[in-house]
Amino acid sequence: MKKIDIKLLLLMVSVLLSGCASIGKGITEAILEKQEEEDTRICEIKGEKFNGIKPQLQVPNRKMKLLMVHGVGNHPPGYSTQFMEKLAKELELNVTAKNDKNIALADPKDPAKPMGNLRIHRYLDQNKDQEMLFYEFTWSEITAKDKEVLSYDNSGEQSFRRAEVNDLLKKFSNDTGPDPIIYLGEKREDILVAFAQSFCWMISGGWDSLPDDVHQVCSSKNVTPFYNDSYAFVSHSLGSRITIDGLQHIASILGNGETATYYTALNNVLKNKEVPIYMMSNQLPMLQLGRALPEISNQDNAYCRANGEKYTERFLSKTSIIAFSDPNDLLSYAIPDDFVNKYLDSRLCFNVTNININVARVYDAFGLGKLANPMDAHIGYDTDDRVIALIAKGIANERTAPIVKERCNWIETID
Repeated sequence: MKKIDIKLLLLMVSVLLSGCASIGKGITEAILEKQEEEDTRICEIKGEKFNGIKPQLQVPNRKMKLLMVHGVGNHPPGYSTQFMEKLAKELELNVTAKNDKNIALADPKDPAKPMGNLRIHRYLDQNKDQEMLFYEFTWSEITAKDKEVLSYDNSGEQSFRRAEVNDLLKKFSNDTGPDPIIYLGEKREDILVAFAQSFCWMISGGWDSLPDDVHQVCSSKNVTPFYNDSYAFVSHSLGSRITIDGLQHIASILGNGETATYYTALNNVLKNKEVPIYMMSNQLPMLQLGRALPEISNQDNAYCRANGEKYTERFLSKTSIIAFSDPNDLLSYAIPDDFVNKYLDSRLCFNVTNININVARVYDAFGLGKLANPMDAHIGYDTDDRVIALIAKGIANERTAPIVKERCNWIETID
């Protein structure tokens, strides 16, 4: 889908108001160019400092494994390429495998069912001492069939009746709007199984042990690499809800009294892991509406403090949520502290840092008020240099990127 060009929209408004196209165009372009040169977009960080991915790469014999989960709308495999390449550049990983690897995900109970795709990329530094495996999880295939019920509305039979901009918005709505609704139905279980399979492949070993071009169920019983490797998630919009639900689902499975050696060993390893989730266009508060509370909530002290009575029953040592939200993104929300305690599983030991950041430019509409393209504000996170730098190198540490030091303001929170 094409983006709506906010500059073009402002230019048209200026021409209509001025009554002189040539003069209006010149003035408008000059003002817009000046606003772009200044680039005063905000970047405000509130919460604990965090280190980003880079320190984990620098630990000898450790692999950094990053799983990306997309949000609403159709996403073909390869959707994360621009973000992935910008992140690898920021991390100074300039060596990559000649070919990526693809796994058609399978449901252990029904292997023939379409479950999406997992694409894996390998990046290393010049000395090949630092290694990142980037896992791109694509679940669009699971909801595609259900969304066909609206395909008639995108046809020429209906679309020619709309104004051009409205037609673009309607097609965007038809592509993205159904996904949260479908996720609340029977397909939710399929998406969570696909997430669990992606998680299984992520913890199963290194690059050489991963299959390629297969349709295969992950059933690894090898937890040895899980002791050494570091893990993180990057998610967008509905993908953040899927990530949280997926981790809570796995926590419930491992905490249900299963005594098999593999599950016991995996559970013991997870208890000592700190796993960050970098959420872009976070929608957790909105997607919580109408949902039941998690099995275990509002018990952070019991599960996450060393002297807590249920400390040994935690799922992760710490789950850091770094939530990026553009205030002009109509579908994005900051995460308040009371939301974490009430609506998220206490066994995951969540900690939240909210990042209020303009990824879309804000323009002065010539006395009519300021405005930003809400489409850019929703999809612009994964190409914003400040977002990339924060994920790569964090805030308030010796590795923090210059662009973050110059353009972002950090407010630390304490108990």
